[in-house]
Amino acid sequence: MIRLILASIFLLSGIFCVAVSVLGLFRFNYVLNRMHAASIADTLGLFLSVIGLMLLAENCFHLIRLGLAIIFLWMASPVCSHLIARTEVLTNEKVNERIGRK
Repeated sequence: MIRLILASIFLLSGIFCVAVSVLGLFRFNYVLNRMHAASIADTLGLFLSVIGLMLLAENCFHLIRLGLAIIFLWMASPVCSHLIARTEVLTNEKVNERIGRK
């Protein structure tokens, strides 16, 4: 019973983080702001959701698979976010005006 309550709390927290980041994706106008909102969904939202699923898992095989998914996402997400930000900075001539530099 406690495991089900904890899993529900983690899953609802993950869904909340993903919903807030989707709202940020539609609300923000600039690429770097949108990227920040998307990276929150990637790291925190998926992490909380997968932890909730790990609490509901019945055997060790599922726990290992979900743990590997978390490791893969935490290794791949920052690299992808960095590449998107670097591409924006290199290709946009007016990036200094957008971020407040002179």
